[in-house]
Amino acid sequence: MITLEELIGTWKIESYTMMDENNEIRYPLGKDCAAYLIYTADGHVSAQMSSIGRAPYKSKDLHNGTTEEMAAAAHGYMAYCGTYTLKPEKSVIIHHIDISMNPTWEHQSQVRHINYDGKFLTITADVNGGHLVWKKAGD
Repeated sequence: MITLEELIGTWKIESYTMMDENNEIRYPLGKDCAAYLIYTADGHVSAQMSSIGRAPYKSKDLHNGTTEEMAAAAHGYMAYCGTYTLKPEKSVIIHHIDISMNPTWEHQSQVRHINYDGKFLTITADVNGGHLVWKKAGD
């Protein structure tokens, strides 16, 4: 079980895996993906996840890549933010998503099952079966 005081802060990804249709482990953003998960004391959550080695736009402009460049960048990235509800007695946290890179996630509440062993926070998502292991940033 994790307390609110233990949860609050910035977490860095250790691993992100999913099971494919053949029950084999896959790495949706690569074995070496980069990610941060932030929980604030006032009840907000932000998640940013990226595959390593994404190519920058040739134009160097934030909003003006080619369609192919923008699609490739989006394919290797996942982000959302909103608020959260912690239910430690049920080993559950609910992310109430306001904004997401994937618009199908906006205005959803998604259940995540959590386990905290004092060092690693393991989160399993109902929505896609993702299995994420996090460690407090700076530890």
